Amino acid sequence: MKNILIIEDDPEIIKLLEIHLNDLIYTTAKAMDGAKGLKMAIENNYDLIILDITLPSLNGIEVCKKIRAEKNTPIIMLTAKSEEIDRVLGLEIGADDYITKPFSIRELLARIKAVMRRSNIPKSEKKDSSVLSFEGITIDIDKRKVLVNNTKIELSPKEFELLVLMANNPGRNYSRTELLNIIWGYNFNGYEHTVNSHINRLRAKIESDMTNPYYILTTWGVGYKFNEEISHGY
Repeated sequence: MKNILIIEDDPEIIKLLEIHLNDLIYTTAKAMDGAKGLKMAIENNYDLIILDITLPSLNGIEVCKKIRAEKNTPIIMLTAKSEEIDRVLGLEIGADDYITKPFSIRELLARIKAVMRRSNIPKSEKKDSSVLSFEGITIDIDKRKVLVNNTKIELSPKEFELLVLMANNPGRNYSRTELLNIIWGYNFNGYEHTVNSHINRLRAKIESDMTNPYYILTTWGVGYKFNEEISHGY
């Protein structure tokens, strides 16, 4: 049974979410301020977090940032129409999706199912091998585990999906728009800079030299690719 944490200060929204999520056989936990929600997110394991941006004690952007520093739990952010800048920041610091208030409960439930599905099955343009092995890096897709020089590296869901997609297609150039549409979906057109932020964080975790990347290369004027010259199964 999937367990979802709702961090939201509006009791009516919480009640609405609890009713519909429970109908889908999800269990729910709730927090009505950012500090409490952060504590619960860090101390417990959840399959998904629904996180409002405007919260007492600690806003959703800070909560998302602190969760991402500790865990890779998928996060859907709730935003108001006037919070465009906060929505961009949320995506750049690792939120997996967002939905704008007032929202359709049917759309939110569809987003929840999609995020959970993506967090369990990384996307690729072709059938994934169970384990991808290159010089210095091993990617176990089924276990969602990445080893760099035999050291386990913690990646967020989006960082992992980006790595799997490109590693499954070495040498294939991806534009920022393509990566955005494949990994985030068409709802995020116009947020191509979010791809840059995630690529930079991914590189910071897997590259030994950020100024001279070995695995994720920049194709100037196009986007990014996985280095096709790296030996397999090293």
